[in-house]
Amino acid sequence: MKMKFDEKGLIPAIIQDAATKEVLTLAYMNQESLTKTLETEETWFYSRSRQELWHKGATSGNTQSVVNVKYDCDQDAVLVLVEPKGPACHTGAVSCFSEGVMERKGSLADYQILQSLEQVIMQREQERPEGAYTTYLFEKGVDKILKKVGEEASEVIIAAKNRDQEELKWEAADLLYHLQVLLVEQGLPFTEVLKTLEERHKDRQ
Repeated sequence: MKMKFDEKGLIPAIIQDAATKEVLTLAYMNQESLTKTLETEETWFYSRSRQELWHKGATSGNTQSVVNVKYDCDQDAVLVLVEPKGPACHTGAVSCFSEGVMERKGSLADYQILQSLEQVIMQREQERPEGAYTTYLFEKGVDKILKKVGEEASEVIIAAKNRDQEELKWEAADLLYHLQVLLVEQGLPFTEVLKTLEERHKDRQ
């Protein structure tokens, strides 16, 4: 592909989560970092402030595994779809675009809380802060987690049977939380579940 780099030899790169489609960050690449990204299948960028190449996650461990690379119709910008191994932002946020100016209620952005929740649970598993409920679950082990998933699933059934939407809302949230804890305990990224749903959707189209 023949890309159009600017007068400084740079091209903007939009980094997007391949599973959730959330935009994670906007960075810049030069020819060398773009080539390294394609060769290593992990994101490399060019720092305009330090004027040097940098490998995303080289120090933090929050690398980004490249799934696909696309360029726009003018060939002056690239879109990189990735599987993130951790937060994209240096602040610890999932995305650098975490501050909102306007958000329409009921939009797909509402579902980003699931990804944020997974990051918090993963952090709890690693750090085990004293007094945290998530820490308690991990320390008790998989049997306790499985028991809670079963209990919350039963509560969802009861709430639905009672036609109590307020109760159902709370119990469904509890079930999703405990399911996320189970997935983290099992080492299964939530994105893998989303991929399965996407594959099933494609098969039924």
